[in-house]
Order: sequence, then C-alpha cells, then structure tokens
Amino acid sequence: MNIILIGPPGAGKGTQARLIEDEYKVIQLSTGDMLRAKVKTGDELGQKIKKVIDSGDLVSDDLMVEIISERIDEKDCANGFILDGFPRTVAQAEALDKMLKNKDLEINSVIEIVVDEDQIVERVSGRYTCSDCGEGYHDKFKPAKCDDECDECGAEDSFTRRADDNAISVRNRLDAFNKQTAPILPFYENQKLLNKIDGMKNIDEVAKDIKEVLDGNKLKKPENKALRNGR
Repeated sequence: MNIILIGPPGAGKGTQARLIEDEYKVIQLSTGDMLRAKVKTGDELGQKIKKVIDSGDLVSDDLMVEIISERIDEKDCANGFILDGFPRTVAQAEALDKMLKNKDLEINSVIEIVVDEDQIVERVSGRYTCSDCGEGYHDKFKPAKCDDECDECGAEDSFTRRADDNAISVRNRLDAFNKQTAPILPFYENQKLLNKIDGMKNIDEVAKDIKEVLDGNKLKKPENKALRNGR
C-alpha cells in the first residue's frame, strides 16, 4: 500500500501518518529525514546532495526522486510507504509516477487532509514541544499540567517552540501551500486517487475516516523489486 498525504502545515499529517504506520505496517517517508539520512551516508549521492544544500540551492526533482527510489527498495518498505512532503508540484508527481512504474509499483491512494485555515493558525501558533522526549502540547487544546515540567518524562524547563510557529509565519506557509502544492490535487483527482478527509475533526475521527478510505480501496500488491533482488 503506497500512500501520499497532502495537507497544509498543522493539518495533522504527521500524527495520521504514525497511525497509518501502526495500522498497516507501512513506513512514513519524510523528505527532510531522507535528505539528512542520505547526506550522513557519505556515499556518492549523499555527497552530491550535501554540495547542493551547502550551496544554498534546492535539491532538484531528479535527485529527490532518486533518493526516494533508493529508499523504497529497502526491506522495511516491502509493505508500502507513506510519502509526506513529496510531491509538491505536478512535475514532481509525474517524475514519481514514472519512477514507480519502472519498479512495477504505483500510488494506491492520495489522502488530502482538508482544514479551516483560521483554525489552523490557532492550532499551529499555540503548539510547543518537550525537547527531551518530543511530547507535543498546545496552549489551548493540550496544555502541560505544569508550566515548566513535561507530563510525559518529567523534564523541567524543556519546552520549546518552533520559531516559525507564529500567526504570520503560518499564514505565509499556508499561502505557499496553496500556490505550490494545491495544483497537484487535480493531477491525482484525474487518476481517481484523491480522497478528501475533514481534518478539523478530532484525531480519532480523522483516523477512522482515513481507514475507511484505505480499506475501501481495491489495492494491488505488486511485488517489490527490492525483495526480488534479495535485498
């Protein structure tokens, strides 16, 4: 089962991806994580990407697809993957389709998490995290029991906020999403892969709606070439 999650910042993609991972035993692939992991390997592709990043340029679509191609050949992706953060443009979506076709694979479902932008600004601008254990909180929706102590691990003075988790930055990120990423929606709608989910419901309800979509799909299960090659 190969899935793409689409949604603006604060839509809950990360939370839902983890739930899908647990339910379907597939692997979430974040473009940022893959880039960092590839650079750390120090191999030829990793060195090439490091040069691009160090120069301040954006990683090209071709390089990004190559990274994804290598990653999905690994054994832990045998049951499938969830792409979060890629593709962002129609050109990337077309390149992804071409690469998957060469592996006898395909995207089975595209989940768009639809949200109210005003509520997203409130949701994102109020969140903070424990830097020790990663537990997430929110000023309004999930405040810590104590102002300076993590409920989960008990760490003191460990709460941090992302510098761009403020109303102005969130609005800018939403605008960028609408201009850059939203145009790929018709691409997948034309392929009859796009499923819209109400992201303003609570986490469990959103997860239930996503599960209904995924369970309702008649999914092909193509054999992963990585396994045929003995990797």
